[in-house]
Amino acid sequence: MPALILFWILAIVCIGAALTMVTAANPVRSALSLVVCFLALAVYYVTLSAQFIGAVQVVVYAGAVMVLFLFVIMLLNLGAPVTSSTKGSNQNTAAVALGAILLLVLFISGIFFEIPGKAVSPATAQAQGTVKAVGLTLYNPHLPWLFPFEATSLLLLVAVVGAIVMTRRQV
Repeated sequence: MPALILFWILAIVCIGAALTMVTAANPVRSALSLVVCFLALAVYYVTLSAQFIGAVQVVVYAGAVMVLFLFVIMLLNLGAPVTSSTKGSNQNTAAVALGAILLLVLFISGIFFEIPGKAVSPATAQAQGTVKAVGLTLYNPHLPWLFPFEATSLLLLVAVVGAIVMTRRQV
């Protein structure tokens, strides 16, 4: 019962933040609403025993990606909304119609199609999302994930050093 109450509280927070993100006239407020939605999603992951995915959600999306979004918004000076001079535009009508069509397609596809999959025991499903399970899978030398992980970290390090060298002022 407490899990169900937490689910509905997070659902209301997430839907409210998503609606605020879409309808906010100020892009900074919209980006901050997206952060709230990301954090609610991270709490969902943690409640589903996927602690690693929840931590990645906070660090990567709510942290790095949103800092990048806010940096671009501040750089482009998008703080004040600009009024549109286009009169008689059917943009809102088209957006509502396309949204309704998307919801209809999603509803129909959920009824007529079934996603095949293997049945997984609850103990196995719960153990798969933990930090321990991800670490054991990622760093196991007998599995093919160690080299691509280390190569990606090396490429990211080279990109960071390159960005620092390119932005360094000549003294």
